[in-house]
Amino acid sequence: MKNINKRNRNRNPQHRKPMKSKANTAAQGVTNYKVEEPMELLPFLLKVMNNRSRNSVKSILTRGQVAVDGNIYTKHNHPLTPGQTVSVLSNKEAMRRSELIDMTILHEDRDIIVINKGAGLLSIAANDPTELTAYSQLSEYVKKENPNNKIFVVHRLDRDTSGVMLYAKSEEIKEALQADWKNIVKERIYTALVEGTVENDHGTLSSWLTENKAMKIYASPVDNGGKHAVTHYRKVRGNENYTLLEVELETGRKHQIRVQLKEIGHPVAGDKQYGAATNPMKRLGLHATTLVLVHPGTNKLVRYTAEVPPAFLRLSN
Repeated sequence: MKNINKRNRNRNPQHRKPMKSKANTAAQGVTNYKVEEPMELLPFLLKVMNNRSRNSVKSILTRGQVAVDGNIYTKHNHPLTPGQTVSVLSNKEAMRRSELIDMTILHEDRDIIVINKGAGLLSIAANDPTELTAYSQLSEYVKKENPNNKIFVVHRLDRDTSGVMLYAKSEEIKEALQADWKNIVKERIYTALVEGTVENDHGTLSSWLTENKAMKIYASPVDNGGKHAVTHYRKVRGNENYTLLEVELETGRKHQIRVQLKEIGHPVAGDKQYGAATNPMKRLGLHATTLVLVHPGTNKLVRYTAEVPPAFLRLSN
């Protein structure tokens, strides 16, 4: 899907001045190491953490406390290249993060927190202010470091969609992201498990979406005054029951992926609202896999990924 949104991806991320603060300082409990020569991940960690035993370093890696350029890796032989940054989370900070429910932190720095949200967890409270949400948990999480700390909502995922989601750690950063979201974000990629066999290896879906009073979205192939939505997809694999798709948003409309896939006869598995006949995972078969954006503090292009849930792979094999 390399040619999708080519106009946006070719923008020079240096056209924008970075926010003045902060962003080059590691978050509390995180130590950064710069890679200076090609090497595999475990040997690199053993070299830079030479005050620890081999078993201790291996445990830190296996527990998901190591990230390379913001993405968590656990494989000992993951290749490193010069210029990359390896971040190691302290055991104390890992314990603090382990208290989070149905979500994990993929990346944290002085400006943003990026999480892998679980299916079923609200991004922010709706009708019940006491309900457990990603926002409420992260608010408590940052206050443990400093009671004055806050987080700010930048975008949302549906309750039943899992995957990569970003929060700001200051109002300044939130406003900077929201003011130019379409240009700052270069890629938003999802993985969808859909019903049936999708015949085409790739395609583009274009329609106009409108919402009724019951908050259900409908698609029209012609402009009917609704919001124009464009979605690109690539077939990853499939069988006679399910197909696994990599889906990229060109626009970001409410329920866009779910509605447009239903319109081509392949609703997302578990999506009863939009025509699914099966629910093999007891959840929606939609996962936000990748978010690529220009970091608001450093002006560098960064990529955050959350691995595809194993059930998606198993059912499409």
